[in-house]
Amino acid sequence: MLVTIDVNEKSFGDKSLYNDLNFDIQPGEKVGLIGRNGTGKSTLLHMITGDDIDYQGKIDIKRGTVIIASRQEHHGHEEKTVLNYIQGDLPEFEELEHVIHTYPETMGDNPTKIQRYSDALERYQHLGYFEIEDQLTQSFEDYQLDPGKLHSSISELSGGQKRMVELIKVQRARGHLALIDEPTNHMDYVAKEAFIRWLKAADEAVMVITHDRDVLGEVDKIIEIRNGRAYSFKGNYAQYLKINAGQITSQVNEFDLVQRRMQNLQADIIRFRRLKERSRDPGTIKRFKSQQQKAEKELGSLSGTEKPSFWIDRENADDLNPKITNAYEKYKAKNISLNTRQTASRSSRMLVEVRKLALGYNDEPLFSDVNFSLHEGERIRLHGRNGAGKTTLVNAVMSKVENAPMTSQLSAGTVAVEKELNIGIYEQEIDSKYLPLTLQAAIEQTYMDKDVPISDQKVKQLLGDYLFNPATDGATPVSQLSGGQKARFQLIRMLCNDPIILILDEPTNHLDLPSIEELEDALSTYHGAVIYISHDSFFAKKVGGETVAIGK
Repeated sequence: MLVTIDVNEKSFGDKSLYNDLNFDIQPGEKVGLIGRNGTGKSTLLHMITGDDIDYQGKIDIKRGTVIIASRQEHHGHEEKTVLNYIQGDLPEFEELEHVIHTYPETMGDNPTKIQRYSDALERYQHLGYFEIEDQLTQSFEDYQLDPGKLHSSISELSGGQKRMVELIKVQRARGHLALIDEPTNHMDYVAKEAFIRWLKAADEAVMVITHDRDVLGEVDKIIEIRNGRAYSFKGNYAQYLKINAGQITSQVNEFDLVQRRMQNLQADIIRFRRLKERSRDPGTIKRFKSQQQKAEKELGSLSGTEKPSFWIDRENADDLNPKITNAYEKYKAKNISLNTRQTASRSSRMLVEVRKLALGYNDEPLFSDVNFSLHEGERIRLHGRNGAGKTTLVNAVMSKVENAPMTSQLSAGTVAVEKELNIGIYEQEIDSKYLPLTLQAAIEQTYMDKDVPISDQKVKQLLGDYLFNPATDGATPVSQLSGGQKARFQLIRMLCNDPIILILDEPTNHLDLPSIEELEDALSTYHGAVIYISHDSFFAKKVGGETVAIGK
């Protein structure tokens, strides 16, 4: 056993996060950690690393275990070069470096120091540190980062580049346990394939927070955080779905039986009370009173039963028998509610036409000879590596719709759009103007920006539809929202003006599995057109449409 987690209780203020959360991690095991947004997945990683010790229970780690985790903040490291930053987090690196570089000047004929120096050289070589810069250069190339960034300061990197540096650091550390949070967000398909290859081949145990179904397809075990507890599923994503459906079906049936029993007990209590009041015989009164008290005691015991969080994927849910289906629909976990255009227009008119297009910057085209037409009801997938020009193409379309100058250079070809199109766009990053606003103010501003009427009642409805707490979350600054909450705000923005075209840039990043499925279902019934960028193979298969390759 590498790590054993046995947490009795973990809270934030008056919110209970965990209750009797128990599981273990075996040497070399690949574990996918999933759960609805806000269930405390990132918090759990901080508890394993020892950065968060404010909980009741214990986390036992095998003596000598080296744990390497991706860092979220880089305070105090900003001026380090990327190379020095990574090296500083590698096991034993700084200690061995110190011995190798200082002992030759001081050890003389001291046998102890000579042996220490010799051992350090051997250990340094065993850990592969003589080739560390070459290895990191290769990793940077694998993840499509400029190797020259190794000699830049941490402060010069973008947020996405820092995430990739953290991933490379964790992989190169070769510890006993790697803890990684959402590694494939913002990766292109080549980088994701490189990560999956590493995951499958890695000797160390890996716990990865992810809702990327391609990654979950390669793990040995899935841990789901639900209702404050950890549910363990042996196998990969496909096996998880099958086992989860069976377990949830049983839990739904049990919960439904409890609810029916409570209804019967409530009726019995009323009946016994009336019979007692109508009776004149003391013995009969005593008997009905006893039966009433017995029913009240059982009802009180059952009333403490909390409704679990039920979710079954759509394919397995479709296979449930009608009785269980009715119960599941009644009790299943609330999901986001997407209101998309459901009515098709009378004609499937052309909305966007791109012909022999070449775009770029500084007289260097990113791509050339791109052709497609988009009619109402159609789907177009833009596919290519990061930096190939997918977002540049999207921006060119938006510039045409808004009758604004293009930010890129048009080398050849044309972009034509129908006049006065309503477009909804889902971007990877939230516009900075919304970050200091409260969530409620940001929603109001979004609607005002699109000249769409908005009221306090409508804002509260939207908060509830997108799984926010209408009573409290509206006052939270957007900058303080979690990744999943920011993603749901982006969906609100995208749909606020009843768009005829949706443009989605990696929409599944930060969404949990039920929310991804809800988005897929909403898009399947959406009668407008969709242009999307996604390296999620499951999402692309579900949404479908023509694939347009972007890049040289």
